[in-house]
Amino acid sequence: MTRVKADQGRRRRILGGAVCGLVAACAGLALAELASAAVRPESSPIAAVGGAVVDRTPVGVKEWAIREFGTADKLLLALGIIVVLGAVAALAGVLAVRHLPAGIALAGGFGLVGALAALSRPEATWRDALPSLVGGLAAAGVLYLLVRALTGPRPVGAPPGGAWSMDRRGFGRLVAATLAASAGIGYAGRRLGAYGSAGATASRADLVLPEPAVPAPPVPPGADLRVPGISRFITPNRDFYRVDTALVVPRVDADTWRLRIHGDGVSHPLEFGLRDLLARPLVEHDITLCCVSNEVGGPYAGNARWLGVRLADLLREAGVRPPSQGGPADQLVARSVDGMTIGSPVETVMDGRDALLAVGMNGEPLPFAHGFPVRMVVPGLYGYVSACKWLRELQLTTFAAYDAYWVRRSWAQQAPVKTQSRIDTPRPSAEPEEGRVAVAGVAWAQHRGISRVEVRVDAGPWHEARLGAADGNDTWRQWVWEWEAAPGRHTLEVRATDGTGAVQTGVRTGTVPDGATGWHSVSVRVRSHSRITP
Repeated sequence: MTRVKADQGRRRRILGGAVCGLVAACAGLALAELASAAVRPESSPIAAVGGAVVDRTPVGVKEWAIREFGTADKLLLALGIIVVLGAVAALAGVLAVRHLPAGIALAGGFGLVGALAALSRPEATWRDALPSLVGGLAAAGVLYLLVRALTGPRPVGAPPGGAWSMDRRGFGRLVAATLAASAGIGYAGRRLGAYGSAGATASRADLVLPEPAVPAPPVPPGADLRVPGISRFITPNRDFYRVDTALVVPRVDADTWRLRIHGDGVSHPLEFGLRDLLARPLVEHDITLCCVSNEVGGPYAGNARWLGVRLADLLREAGVRPPSQGGPADQLVARSVDGMTIGSPVETVMDGRDALLAVGMNGEPLPFAHGFPVRMVVPGLYGYVSACKWLRELQLTTFAAYDAYWVRRSWAQQAPVKTQSRIDTPRPSAEPEEGRVAVAGVAWAQHRGISRVEVRVDAGPWHEARLGAADGNDTWRQWVWEWEAAPGRHTLEVRATDGTGAVQTGVRTGTVPDGATGWHSVSVRVRSHSRITP
C-alpha cells in the first residue's frame, strides 16, 4: 500500500511539474508579446524563431511545405513551434520538481534561444532580442513560484505522503490566476501591437491613388471566356496567391515610408517618400505574376491590374545605365523592410517593359499582404528575382559581387518566366458525363505572350484550343477546347506555344533552380449516359 501511494505521489509530482512548466511558458509568451509591442511585431519569440527556421530550412523541405500547405505553411510552422515550446516547458517543469535550478535554467534558456534567433534575422538590432529575454526571465520566475508552491514545506495539518505542498484547490486557484493574468497581459500586448500599427492602417485607409497618366486599356471583350471552373481573368486581391517568408506581415506607415536608390553607377542618389512617388506620372498595366515554387499545374499564379511608376525612369534619373550601354551594375538588389533581398537584372528592368514600383493593385492601394505601400512588379521574371514587397531600398551592384536571399539558397541568379499552361476544368478525378465536355484553363509566358494552346487525350493527336482575347503580352490567356468525351478513364494534357513560336517543353523538371517545366495533365473518369443506377 505504501508503494502504491509512493507511485501515485511520483505521478502527481510529474503531472504537477508539467502543469507548472506549461503555465510558466504561457506567462513568458504573454510578457514577450507585450514587450514585442514596444519593439516590433517581428521580434516576438514565435515570429523570431519561425523566421530563423525558415532561413535555415533546406530548399526541398520549403518546396514540400509550399506545395502541400500553400499559404497555411506559416500557420503550421507557428503551431509547430508552439508544440515544441510546450514540450520543452513541460519537461522544464518536471525537471524543476526534482532539481529546481536545472528546471529554471531550461525555462530561461529557451528565452535565450529566442533572443539568438531574433538577432540572426536580417535587419535585426539588439532591441529585437529583448522580448525573448523578457519572456524567458518571466517563464523562469513563474516556474520557480509555482514549483515552490507545489513542493515547498507542507502546511500544518496536511496529510503525509502526498505530492502537494498546498491543497489541490489552492494550487488550482494559483494556476488559474496565473493563466488569467497571462491572458490579460497577452491581450494587452496584442492590442498595443495593433495600436502601434494603427498609423499604418490609417495611412492606407486615407490614401487616395491619383489617376494614371497612362491608364491601362479596358480588358478586351472575349478575354474572359466565362467557362465554369476556369480561373477569373483578373484575380481578386483576396484570392491572389501569397508566397513569402514573413510570418508577421509588415505594416508600414505610408507617411513615414522612404525609398533610397544608390550603388554602382548611380551618379545622383535618390531618396523620396510615398507622396513624392505619387506626384510622378503613374502607369497602369495588367501583369500576370507567378511564383518559381509553382509546380506544373499549380495555383501560384495570378493576374492583376497594377498601378505604379516606371522603374526604368527612376533609375535613369539616378544616372543608371544598363550594361548594354556601359553601365557598371548588372544587378538591382531590392531590400524589404523585413530584410528580404531580391536581385533583378538591370538590363531586363530597363529594356522597355513596364517594370513598376507598384502602389496600387486592382484599383486600390496595395494590400498589406501584397507589399503596401510599395512593391516591385516586373513582367517576365519570377517573383523571387523581381517582386520585392514592402520595398525600402534599391541598390545597384553586380551578380558577381552579391547573392540575394534565394540565390544563397540554391536558386538561380536570373530566372525568366517559363511558358506554362494549366487545366482548370475538369478537375483531377472528376467524373463528367459522356458527350461534349469543356476542357479549359489558362496559359502564360509573360512578356512573350501566348499564341497557341493545344490539348490531347490519352497521348493521342494534339487539338488546337480556342484562345480568349489577348490583353497584351504580359498577362495569361484563357483557353477552351470542346471534347467529345467517351465513357471510361482518360488523361488530358495541355501545352502552349509562346509569342516567339517556341512550344512548351514536355520534359518534367522540378521547381529548383529556376522554375518547373512539363505538360500539365489531368485524369478523369467519364460516366456513360446508359449506366443503370440501382
